[in-house]
Amino acid sequence: MVTLWEDLSFRGLMAQSSAGLREVLDGPPTSAYHGIDPTADSLHIGHLYGVCTLKRFQDHGHRPIALAGGGTGLIGDPGGRDEERPLLDMEAHRANMAGIRSQLERLLDVGPGSSGSEMLLLDNADWLVSYRLVDFLREIGKHFTVNQMVQKEAVRSRLERPDVGISYTEFTYMLLQACDFLHLYDDYGCTVQFGGSDQWGNITGGIDLIRRVRHAEAHGFTWPLLVSPEGRKYGKSTGNAVFLDAKRTSPFELYQHFIRVSDGEVGPMLRYLTFLGHEEIGALDEATRDHPERREGQKALAREVCRFVHGEAHTRRAETASAALYSEDIAALDEELLLEVMREAPSTVLALGALEGEGIELVALLASSSLSPSRGAARTAVEQGGAYVNNARRNDPDARVTLGDLLHGRYVVLRRGRRDYHLLQFE
Repeated sequence: MVTLWEDLSFRGLMAQSSAGLREVLDGPPTSAYHGIDPTADSLHIGHLYGVCTLKRFQDHGHRPIALAGGGTGLIGDPGGRDEERPLLDMEAHRANMAGIRSQLERLLDVGPGSSGSEMLLLDNADWLVSYRLVDFLREIGKHFTVNQMVQKEAVRSRLERPDVGISYTEFTYMLLQACDFLHLYDDYGCTVQFGGSDQWGNITGGIDLIRRVRHAEAHGFTWPLLVSPEGRKYGKSTGNAVFLDAKRTSPFELYQHFIRVSDGEVGPMLRYLTFLGHEEIGALDEATRDHPERREGQKALAREVCRFVHGEAHTRRAETASAALYSEDIAALDEELLLEVMREAPSTVLALGALEGEGIELVALLASSSLSPSRGAARTAVEQGGAYVNNARRNDPDARVTLGDLLHGRYVVLRRGRRDYHLLQFE
């Protein structure tokens, strides 16, 4: 059987780790935690690293702790940021906490684990908000030197930019996170903390605090940050978040996000974000290398992530819609799914009466919808086989769109080339 250390190492989740961690992970059951600050009312795909890793701990008999940052979220983490976070008001903060808590309860199946472990979902506001300032400075602050704190990457990167700097509020964040680790160690026997690589300084601060105050060993590790192809960290504040809330990012959109990842990204993501076995991932690596045109790795990745986040039924609908996106099966989609598939496509509303009789020239529709810059270019596209009505190729430059082409009695999908769509809605 693959041990937890072996599994995390295979998946590339050990960018940084403390000495002696392997013995702890592969030893008797312990508790381990991952923190999530409530900067929005939904988790996004950047959070899936932590959520999946929590589940891996539970599957190996350890007790995972999901720590919602109700207290630290009021302060703001400087890690991974080149500017100060805006402070949330209490109303927004409570709304975010409610949304995140409901998602964590669903994704992590809070309760007894298969090997007797029990998932804990905690909120650090329960101990941080009531902490008296003088007591905090005496009990926590005295164990940290300013010299030590300014050497942390999250702080140093901000100090090196005098136009930005760092407030005292965010400067204290690492002390609050260290306090969390100590509290969880005392109350729940938690000996491991993990997070993204931008959290390493905060994690080691907690390890040092436990060693100084309790004369005990604690451990931590980090994984590489999930970044976009442009090298930007996924997240709400960077404007490229793909949310786990179906109302903000639909299951189809989530599925499509992972279908579109590059061949270079798909291998690491299969390791980080799915629970597929090592041999199966290896086979998908081989398929991606030998037959990249089949996109077997991307399909498996999209299917597994969508299933984990939204369940089997929504995943099947997303797969059906994805398969129909470039085929004539688009005509078989129900109206709701058709509109979901076409959500990002530009659209035009036209009079239904225009389709009566002989209908409308296809070249005219291509030109008026901006799929072609002119009627002449539209005619050329049709003659060269690059124009589609409801994903059916139309080769006749004199072709017309008629009432018989309507989907659900009101829609026509125009396409030019591989990816350029336009939705016509007739009323």
